[in-house]
Amino acid sequence: MDGLAALPSEGAIHKRASRKRTSSLASNDRSASSPPLPALHHWLGTPPLSASSSRDLAPNSSLPSSTSAVTSKNLAPGSPNAHRRSFSALYLRESTPGRKSLRNRQASNASIASTYTNHGGGENLHKSLLRSKRSQAHQEHAENGSMGRRWIRYMHKRGLKSWVVPSAVAFATLLKLALGVGSYSGQATPPMYGDYEAQRHWMEITKHLPFREWYTYDLQYWGLDYPPLTAYVSWICGYIGALINPAWFALDSSRGIETAGSKLYMRLTVVFFDLLVYVPAIIMFVKVWQGTRSKRTQEQAILLLLLQPALLLIDHGHFQYNSVMLGLTLLAVNFFATGNDLLGALCFVLSLAFKQMALYYAPAIGSYLLAKCIYLGQRHGTTLFTRLGLTVTAAFALLFLPFYVPPFAPGPLHILHPITRIFPFSRGLFEDKVANFWCASNVLVKWRRVAGEGETGRRWLVRTSTALTALGFGPAVAGLLRAGWTTRIKDHTPNTKIQAKAKADGSETTLASNPPPFLPLLSYALLASSMSFFLFSFQVHEKTILLPLLPLTLLMSAAPPGSALHNWGALGNNVAVFSMWPLLKRDGLAVPYVACVVLWNRVIGYDLVGCWEGGVVQVLSLAVYAAALALHALELVFPAPARYPDLFPVLNVLISTPVFVLIWLWSLKCGVEVAWALGGLGGSSKDRAGSPAAVEGKGAVDVEGAGTAVEGGAGARRRRVEGTGGYFD
Repeated sequence: MDGLAALPSEGAIHKRASRKRTSSLASNDRSASSPPLPALHHWLGTPPLSASSSRDLAPNSSLPSSTSAVTSKNLAPGSPNAHRRSFSALYLRESTPGRKSLRNRQASNASIASTYTNHGGGENLHKSLLRSKRSQAHQEHAENGSMGRRWIRYMHKRGLKSWVVPSAVAFATLLKLALGVGSYSGQATPPMYGDYEAQRHWMEITKHLPFREWYTYDLQYWGLDYPPLTAYVSWICGYIGALINPAWFALDSSRGIETAGSKLYMRLTVVFFDLLVYVPAIIMFVKVWQGTRSKRTQEQAILLLLLQPALLLIDHGHFQYNSVMLGLTLLAVNFFATGNDLLGALCFVLSLAFKQMALYYAPAIGSYLLAKCIYLGQRHGTTLFTRLGLTVTAAFALLFLPFYVPPFAPGPLHILHPITRIFPFSRGLFEDKVANFWCASNVLVKWRRVAGEGETGRRWLVRTSTALTALGFGPAVAGLLRAGWTTRIKDHTPNTKIQAKAKADGSETTLASNPPPFLPLLSYALLASSMSFFLFSFQVHEKTILLPLLPLTLLMSAAPPGSALHNWGALGNNVAVFSMWPLLKRDGLAVPYVACVVLWNRVIGYDLVGCWEGGVVQVLSLAVYAAALALHALELVFPAPARYPDLFPVLNVLISTPVFVLIWLWSLKCGVEVAWALGGLGGSSKDRAGSPAAVEGKGAVDVEGAGTAVEGGAGARRRRVEGTGGYFD
């Protein structure tokens, strides 16, 4: 009860409230129609509603005393730490009561008391303070219960802090190797076997056949249907493997080979590319997006991302190379965060060229880059747009070069062979039982009957699924484009002082090399776009849930245990693994399924019961977990009836799909809130004419307790927003 004991007396509260009542009411009147400014939206130190329309970086703007360690020098545009603050500030402001000092808790409780008194709600003061105290206790319980945090704390106390990340990577690698000892997709199940044999067979045909036959050779037996970069990687792996043992990849005669040596080699290739692409991308993400957070918090985020159970089970259990595609996409996001848009675009092209499922991210990334071109104004924006177009076109042209240029290919039209294999619209609406809209609704509406048989029905399904998918990610795309327009820089806006500061810091920079103020929208747009594709698009596999999990887990990695965002992320990851249970069961991965889920939840400190507050996410989580456990128990005790052999997979779909739909809706809601915080849903940059004062960064941002005060360049506007947690609630 230390927080309650430190509260000011009731008389002091009323005196303080009476002094502030008039100014508070006047401030509320002025900002009644203004958008809320969550405490997490102080990107780049620029006041979001300042008088400036240019949205130039504000080198002189400052943070509250809690972040005073970040000096104005290393926050200047173009400095190495500028981008770090830009993104870690997103998460730095979230309410984390369990980590507050006694003085901060006193200030927070006093602010709550003042708020309730101002609004005539003094009778609810005690309940509010009890909720605050309970939230603090839950936060402390969550952090102390995290196995990952306890281990990191132990390493730091023993003077081994430099070994935390290498040890985490080594442990994750050992876990992947341990998973590789178990079963995999299609083990000992001729004649087609499974995904393991498909990947091995592609190494076989790329090793022995010319380019022109890669996408046409014996299509009935695992014909190559991934983009060229996968084919090139398969050729490298097949070439090296053939040097070790030619029998592993002998043309045709090696089909279905399952020797111990070949399996070890195949497993090691997955681990190698994981260490080459995905692990560095994770570490770079934490350094870039959470660079101003504590060392221990960054290390906990790395642990959370390294041990994500869904990716471990699919890549190192079931057997695939999804971490390469996800790692390249994550590298693209990291480069966007540091202002290296051309490198980011190139990495995303490589991701698309490795696995076509990366198209799930294309609407978000494409609209972000277009929004940045709009944001930069006509002159700089046109230059960036041209460079991006040339980079993307050249990259795709080089990647597909052997498939349309003689002597590698018979002619230009030969490129149609890989394209028709990459986009198989001739297949069905979905495969197996996947937890998306089509499979879940198919219980009541038989879509194939509605569409009709033949080519006409197939075209109708393709068009309908495409339209629903576009409607699903449309709000996220529109939000990014509108943010680029409302925050755009006028070509006449003076920025000579910013350039002078950049020169003084020894780093000449351009406007295009700085991240835009709407960059925080990208994470939610990636989640909304990929989840929309998973729920509504044509030809979806259960494994493609890995794509929405990437942005969801990235957002979760920065949230404190017990927060709403952390709970959403944990629920999404756990349900994603549960939704793949029919596939994992078929692969013989029941024990790794349980072990990976339990280990990950213990490492991140996810304890639904110990941190129970009765929120919507927690109630939903409790109901979903109860249903999932009940289904597992039924499946363990009772066999599926002969009349309904797919009963248990269908029930799995009906449990999982509503969760994914809610996460999709939640991502859209968060995107709207972030866009609103950028400057409201109305008006445009024309209404906020630029001024030299604003460009020089005269605005200041102040955050205290439960409120947010914003002072623009003119110093005339002041607004207070009740509540904490921002858009993460």
